[in-house]
Amino acid sequence: MQSSIIGYPRVGSQRELKFATEKYFRNEMGSSELYSIASGIRKSQWAIEKESGLDYIPSNDFSFYDTTLDTAVLLNIIPERYSELGLSELDTYFAMARGYQGEKGDVKALAMKKWFNTNYHYMVPEADDNTSVKLVGTKPFDEYLEAKAEGVETKPVIVGAFTLLKLTKFTGEKNAVDFADSVAEAYSEILRKFSSLGAKWVQFDEPYLVHDLSEDDIELFKALYSKILSAKGSVKVLLETYFGDIRDCYNDVAKLDFDGIGLDFVEGRETLALVNKNGFPDDKLLFAGLVNGKNIWRNNYSRTLAVLDTLSDAGIDTVISTSCSLLHVPYTLDNETKLSEDFKNHFAFAEEKLSELSEIKALFPETDRSISEAYKKNEALFEKREGATDESVRKRVSEIKEADFERLPAFSEREKIQKKEFNLPKFPTTTIGSFPQTQDVKANRTAFRKGTITEEEYKEFNRKKIAECIKLQENIGLDVLVHGEYERNDMVEYFGEQLKGFLFTEKAWVQSYGTRCVKPPIIWGDVSRIKPITVEWSTYAQSLTDKPLKGMLTGPVTILNWSFPREDISTKESTYQIALAIRDEVLDLEASGIRVIQIDEAALREKLPLRKSDWYSEYLDWAIPAFRLVHSGVKPETQIHTHMCYSEFTDIIKAIDDMDADVITFEASRSDLQILDSLKESGFKTEVGPGVYDIHSPRVPSVEEIKTSLHKMLGKVQPDKLWVNPDCGLKTRGTVETEASLRNLVQAARELRNENI
Repeated sequence: MQSSIIGYPRVGSQRELKFATEKYFRNEMGSSELYSIASGIRKSQWAIEKESGLDYIPSNDFSFYDTTLDTAVLLNIIPERYSELGLSELDTYFAMARGYQGEKGDVKALAMKKWFNTNYHYMVPEADDNTSVKLVGTKPFDEYLEAKAEGVETKPVIVGAFTLLKLTKFTGEKNAVDFADSVAEAYSEILRKFSSLGAKWVQFDEPYLVHDLSEDDIELFKALYSKILSAKGSVKVLLETYFGDIRDCYNDVAKLDFDGIGLDFVEGRETLALVNKNGFPDDKLLFAGLVNGKNIWRNNYSRTLAVLDTLSDAGIDTVISTSCSLLHVPYTLDNETKLSEDFKNHFAFAEEKLSELSEIKALFPETDRSISEAYKKNEALFEKREGATDESVRKRVSEIKEADFERLPAFSEREKIQKKEFNLPKFPTTTIGSFPQTQDVKANRTAFRKGTITEEEYKEFNRKKIAECIKLQENIGLDVLVHGEYERNDMVEYFGEQLKGFLFTEKAWVQSYGTRCVKPPIIWGDVSRIKPITVEWSTYAQSLTDKPLKGMLTGPVTILNWSFPREDISTKESTYQIALAIRDEVLDLEASGIRVIQIDEAALREKLPLRKSDWYSEYLDWAIPAFRLVHSGVKPETQIHTHMCYSEFTDIIKAIDDMDADVITFEASRSDLQILDSLKESGFKTEVGPGVYDIHSPRVPSVEEIKTSLHKMLGKVQPDKLWVNPDCGLKTRGTVETEASLRNLVQAARELRNENI
């Protein structure tokens, strides 16, 4: 048996790429040094993968920002507004990713969306009718040759033609079918080029195949690969799928001239049944995704080997693989010095998953695996986890009643009460929560964590920052204020640190997008709140202003989705535990005089099943009630806000409205306000704040630009329901650009009020 992975993390085990790229953005590093650091990361990772005994080592899974963007640039899918800037190739690439504002022009970034059902974000390729798709770049070939020079034969990885077309935004009259021939020819040229370089395998990633597919989708996929595969020459082609099963097109895929097919046996609920029922082609290798690429728990060797035995008994030539790219897990447990071995023994990060593949590969041919030390050690991990169960928490969940999911009175009555209670101007202005986390803020938190300052010194610093933030917001003229979140490292990690049942790492960073990395907590056991979490900070901030101040919380679904979840109990059970803990915090905030409470559910869409037929039965039927459970106990006068970002919401608008919040803010700036049509069509009752500018770009939007967006919004949203806000928190932005952007935002709202709309 052989082993493979779909991809590997790419920011460096100590986030070297992040820091280098940010230096490049600040003009503190040149491109040659940045390229050198990137090369060093790639070479060290290939060495680790080779040393582990991995048989199929990927290349071109590296990226400075995003591999979907890399593929678009490789194929000349570059909108003219970027190419016309006259920037270098690298800076044009970064302009597409981050936007550009300088002496050569002013352009927004491409749209950014969640990568299927993960917390990773991809850049949305954009093509107009004049786009000429053709192979123009050299990145995958350069990196293949770079690895070969290191003595490592790799399988280059490229986003597949079908997935690329399905993810591309077409801005003209043409659609995916119109570009199919040119895309197929470009991919054919890729194969011809790799064949000439002597590559043995090329991997095309086609995760879009796990969606519900129409007949037209399947015909497009078949048409693309009938042409592409005819050009493969001596190179073998692996079709890799992940995040689900390919039930709609399994037999169509099997008939095409692929040399290997990758199937997900972790999230693919019907994958094994598909193989058992339909068989697997004798002329192809099955790359079986049996090691979870999205979670950090140790693989259950007994279960994995049972599947491999079934495949072997059916005569299927199998390569054991990860279920998806290891991009979604941290680098290595070696960086964790504070977690006890009792905990660490249960976890496998990217490097440890390489070891798991090696051990499973060695165990597979054994006739009596039970005598193996590796097998016995693995088996013991699944017998019991110390400290995971809290009967009082489980009892409280079991006692939840239907009435606990319903807030009274109904929204229409609450809205009238709150309009009178707050007496806000038309088009009220606010922010999403966080303000810039400057170096002094980070240094204060680090000093407290290391014990070099006292708790009182730590708190006094934060109180000073909060006071400055309140004063700034009042000076700018915002209507509903926030405290700035200076005490928080991350919107999920911060709450997890205050809740029983969570574990935390030191350096288990995972890329979210570009240079943005997060450190997800681990849900080890049953969850409950130990004591109030945010009340002290929120009440202090409210004491400094007569304006309403939002208490800022993270919702239960987002805490669950942005953590590494348990695998020993259901996701629903775990989420309800978290919901009850956050409910306690909501009620304490209200009792302390906080009249506006924002419960962020930024990741609500993230774990939505990719197949619509599973949306309610497997997710929304408990995820939406979990949110209602959090806020159903508050008074009518208390205004509940929520926030969501960088996902596609148009097809779950009704479910979002059913959350029964009073105000919802969400990302709309990068997606050209497309969600507004859905809001209007659905008769959306909740008041809304579609983000008027993109905080993930360093650009400062002008007053006129914001007013233009607001006028578009007013064509779809009633004036008395429209809020004005950025599209996300301001944590990662600089102070100068933040103040300038917010002043323009407030000015735009004021000018709009004067228009007597």
